[in-house]
Amino acid sequence: MVAALSSVAITACGGSATPSETTAAVTATETTAAAAEGEAAPETEATKEEEPVEDESIPTEYKSALKKAGSYSDMMHMSKIGIFKQLTSEYGDKFSEEAAQYAVDNMTADWNDNALKKAQDYSETMHMSKQGVYDQLTSEYGEQFTPEEAQYAIDNVTADWKANALAKAKDYQDTMSMSPEAIRDQLSCRTLRKI
Repeated sequence: MVAALSSVAITACGGSATPSETTAAVTATETTAAAAEGEAAPETEATKEEEPVEDESIPTEYKSALKKAGSYSDMMHMSKIGIFKQLTSEYGDKFSEEAAQYAVDNMTADWNDNALKKAQDYSETMHMSKQGVYDQLTSEYGEQFTPEEAQYAIDNVTADWKANALAKAKDYQDTMSMSPEAIRDQLSCRTLRKI
């Protein structure tokens, strides 16, 4: 640090330090000062992380599908099949099947975690039963997770199934004015338990 300050002082006083010596001295001084103050040192060419180089051989449509797929996974916690169908849907994103397949094959996603987050959402917002959540997660008209992903979600979800049944019963009573016996039938009916 003394050498760096000396070089800066020599240059500032009209001395003969070369430009590269001055740059090195200033950088060393900034780095030392930043470290002393607990700040991050300024980036130099050697410390900068290299930006990932984009593969120009990958079509733009594929890159766009991959980005969109990541968004569906991160924000909506969709399944792999669900993302593929959304990407290719004529009512959705309208990507080619090839672009959608590239996206789901190359994206980074934890499908078990996505299923778990969906299960948590169904339990908390719709007060679904354990079987109802599992069926919704695996349904071809629902979330389309694999049976293994759905089972992982059921095994790990934080849910009070009795409280869900009570909340659903209150909902039936409030919105449909049902008798206690009719509510019991609704809750025990396999088809309606899924709701």
